[in-house]
Amino acid sequence: MSAPEIYDLAVVGAGPAGLGAAVSAAAEGVKTAVIEAQTPGGNAVASRVVRNYPGFPQGISGAELAARLYEHAQALRATFLLSSRVVGLSAGARDRQLALADGRTVSARAVVIATGVTPRRLGIASLDGLSGAGVWYADAITDPATFTGEEVFIVGATEAAGLAAIQLAKFAGNVTLVVRASAMDAGVSDALIKQIDRTRNIRVRTNTQVVEGFGEGRLEGVKLRHRVSGTLEAARTRALFVMLGAEPNTGWLKASLPCDADGYVVTGVRAPSMLETSMPRVFAAGDVRQGAVRTVASAIVEGALVSTMARRSLSEAAETEVGAAISPGP
Repeated sequence: MSAPEIYDLAVVGAGPAGLGAAVSAAAEGVKTAVIEAQTPGGNAVASRVVRNYPGFPQGISGAELAARLYEHAQALRATFLLSSRVVGLSAGARDRQLALADGRTVSARAVVIATGVTPRRLGIASLDGLSGAGVWYADAITDPATFTGEEVFIVGATEAAGLAAIQLAKFAGNVTLVVRASAMDAGVSDALIKQIDRTRNIRVRTNTQVVEGFGEGRLEGVKLRHRVSGTLEAARTRALFVMLGAEPNTGWLKASLPCDADGYVVTGVRAPSMLETSMPRVFAAGDVRQGAVRTVASAIVEGALVSTMARRSLSEAAETEVGAAISPGP
């Protein structure tokens, strides 16, 4: 039997950060493997439009941008292992090993972790079926002007939800914040609450839940239920943002690398590489990383940057090995 293939770089996750890393590395001739449990694109495919990615002055949908990155990486001969779930990470003397759920092991000289996050959902089938077609799961609104004149609903009571309401109110006809509790979260600043109260086209619906969505092919409206009275109400809308936060996809990593209290990968432990983890030649990029800017464009750029850092670490490791090989013995 032939020896198992060893890659220069293994990228775990084919969302925008992982695809950005793969394109950047493969373009430099780095032997690259991308391991993805589902399909390429990650949460980017649900982005209605990305307007801050260079080269697309009219904007581009997240799905199309992810598809182009995937095609680009394939054209540069990056290897994709799709429907492959990573369940463990360990360090050998020279390589890093990634254990897959099917029993295989992928070995690489360096690793980029770009597994992203899973948005918290409402658990309502009628809304999940319209994800990306009027229903979005997000931490921030990247292009509020695209909702000019629309009726927009936001589910969430956090600071991020409040800031999104303020942004959208500059363009939307009306913005409704749907809050399950009797008030916004305790962590929301008084200044933001006062700003929301002063904004004439923002309405805060407390003690209220979204219980259903309806529409043919895209969202056309939602049903609301008042938690105290039990009253049901239908409301027309073509835009619902669910802003309940997200869970980083790091359950498989916590035994190998430090993560913060919320599960995000901690980087910058080993200076000078701000994107390197505590394990040498293992990096993190995109939403899964503690302190990341969670937008599609930022994730792609961070992926390209982490690829450069990984290539540098590989060069340094190779120089060390050569030096050790030619150094005179005792």
